[in-house]
Amino acid sequence: MDLGWIAPADRLSALPPYVFARLDELKAKAREQGLDLIDLGMGNPDGLAPQPVIEAATAALQVAGNHGYPPFEGTASFRQAIARWYERRYGVVLNPDGEALPLIGSKEGLTHLALAYVNPGDLVLVPSPAYPAHFRGPLIAGARLHQLFLSDERDWLIDLSAISERTAREAKLFYFNYPSNPTTATAPREFFEEIVSFARHYKILLVHDLCYAELAFDGYQPTSLLEIPGAKEIGVEFHTLSKTYNMAGWRVGFAVGNEKILQGLRTLKTNLDYGIFAAIQSAAETALNLPDRYVGEVQERYRQRRDFLIQGLGELGWTIPKPKATMYLWIPCPPGQSSTDFALDTLQKTGVVLTPGNAFGEAGEGFVRVSLIAEHERLGEVLTRFRDAGIGFQQQAALHS
Repeated sequence: MDLGWIAPADRLSALPPYVFARLDELKAKAREQGLDLIDLGMGNPDGLAPQPVIEAATAALQVAGNHGYPPFEGTASFRQAIARWYERRYGVVLNPDGEALPLIGSKEGLTHLALAYVNPGDLVLVPSPAYPAHFRGPLIAGARLHQLFLSDERDWLIDLSAISERTAREAKLFYFNYPSNPTTATAPREFFEEIVSFARHYKILLVHDLCYAELAFDGYQPTSLLEIPGAKEIGVEFHTLSKTYNMAGWRVGFAVGNEKILQGLRTLKTNLDYGIFAAIQSAAETALNLPDRYVGEVQERYRQRRDFLIQGLGELGWTIPKPKATMYLWIPCPPGQSSTDFALDTLQKTGVVLTPGNAFGEAGEGFVRVSLIAEHERLGEVLTRFRDAGIGFQQQAALHS
């Protein structure tokens, strides 16, 4: 039967194609052709979750009460673990009974927050490039987006002075993310102080994505929005266990901050889901209680991969500053190639999957994101394939000159 008369809602047509779904299609075709893919596309950590986390989940599976519906606001012990972790990590004191909300991964929360607070036509400030949930959530909610175009000339830092008085007064929400996915940029504490002052003055709800705070290198310590005096009055912050603890598939994260804002998100979620499986919350609690030594080992693993790949890409003509944080490299495309063309060309010639920068917004054009999710042996194979295929910054520039 022809179902052409069943049209999707307008909110779906407003969404740009999701690049990772498209990449999955291309990867499937490449595998059918016999290519040995090295997938550095998604930020999908390799390896197992920490053994204590696995053991905690296994033990929790044996508890009959964990198999029923969990509390909508998450288990009390997990919320308490979140509050202890924030105080230990940032010196931020949270009330676990209102200022911490477990989520089915931070992506879910970031998107649903827009549904909870954006009416059709509301203006939302969003950087470009940005993690797709930061602009897709508001688009689904019917927002008008005001994109703040970032550039490497400003080290991908938001320029608050470029926001007009009229735009600032109209804005209802402001999404931002440092350390940044995809650009790897970091922001000084002074920037956080400025954006809190800006949001308080114009009465804008601040939404900060702090998913990469644990993946910091060379002594750098990222700033939590909630460290800034007054931030909790107008802001919330999102975190995930996906990256630091290799728990991407477990789907567990949390939001912290203003109790009233979180209550709105909780109210929406009570109508959409039943929360996180209690056994996973038990495992997540164990993860947050792991000693700092574990986080140091994770940081060192990504730091070594960062340095190895930057050195190898340097031999192929790229000059890439060392990121202070995240699990990515953000590298310019060879002159004459768009980010999509370069990513597709690289996939077809080498079987290496990269993410085109335009997937993260218009201002991501001209760059690709590389995920540091493979061991040195495989990263070395990436560099070998690039050399064999003639892929490099200077080589390609010569071809297009």
